[in-house]
Amino acid sequence: MGSPEGFPLWQGVWGYYALAKADPLVWRFAPPLPELERRYRVRNLNKPFILGTRGSALALRQTDMIVMQLRKAHPDVEFVVEIRSISTEGDRQSTVPLTQIAGRGVFVKDIEMALLAGEIDVAVHSLKDMPSVITPGLTIAAVSEREDPRDVIVSKRGFSFNALPREATVGTSSIRRSAQLLALRPDLKMESLRGNVDTRLRKALDGEHDAIIVAAAGVLRLDRKKDITEYLSYETCLPAVGQGVLAVETREDDEETIELVSSIDCGDVHNCIIAERVFLHELGGGCLVPIAGFGVGEDGELCLRGMVCSPDGRNIIRDEMRGDLGSPIDVARALVQKFLQRGAQKVIEEYEQSIQAR
Repeated sequence: MGSPEGFPLWQGVWGYYALAKADPLVWRFAPPLPELERRYRVRNLNKPFILGTRGSALALRQTDMIVMQLRKAHPDVEFVVEIRSISTEGDRQSTVPLTQIAGRGVFVKDIEMALLAGEIDVAVHSLKDMPSVITPGLTIAAVSEREDPRDVIVSKRGFSFNALPREATVGTSSIRRSAQLLALRPDLKMESLRGNVDTRLRKALDGEHDAIIVAAAGVLRLDRKKDITEYLSYETCLPAVGQGVLAVETREDDEETIELVSSIDCGDVHNCIIAERVFLHELGGGCLVPIAGFGVGEDGELCLRGMVCSPDGRNIIRDEMRGDLGSPIDVARALVQKFLQRGAQKVIEEYEQSIQAR
């Protein structure tokens, strides 16, 4: 499927037909409209249905969740499921800060290569790990319902954010998180924290840091809610684009698998995700740039919040835009214009130059 100049996000978006049909320009580049009302045919999969994902406990748990949703959506389909764990560049360099690993998509690229090679049928990702432009030949066939998107503090000594002692050490793998917290507490000592969620939780509870900050979604999916000390408000720490959402990726020409998987797509969340990813893409940021974007849809309205910040937290821009939930691209582009007018591009460029100079 082709895509117009400056509009590459539509490559890979499947199932968003209401918006596409309402906008002639978008419709021109959207996938063909299937017969949405037809019943899925009863069939047996004559080979194992292979899902690829990272090998962490969280990734495997999330993939199990997708399998359960598929089985619930297709009770008459006999699934023989194989979950294949795939080592990614981000996993192999687990002690290296993410800003020092070359390239984008370090947690998804190896899985996507297996998908393109036909070694797996679908890939299951944490959507926040995915670059804002889908790899050619692939498509996002479904997104899950959103788990709690907030960031949380985990502290062995029970420190909330405001109660952290002066110059307390805070572990995080995210420049987005550290920048927002430094904007409010420049005295904090932010320390790089790598590893899977369960590894980071162990380090926190061993007291290696006064506190760590992680996504609530991963902690909750691992049934570790009891370890959470505090949920951070959106005003304190706006979530990453796609945080709390799972993406199910397929080959773009695999119509049978797309038909199977798209049945579990959460349409309202998909609308919000499109807005968030357009916002990220058109600002020119990747998942390592200190940019946040979070959309909420309610009663047909989309509220999209954004944040751009310098790594030290001294220059932070926050804003939001409201609009029709059925026009997430328009809402995102309007918010991008507000950020550009307020100097966001300069903040992003200065950060990227500092990374290149290292």
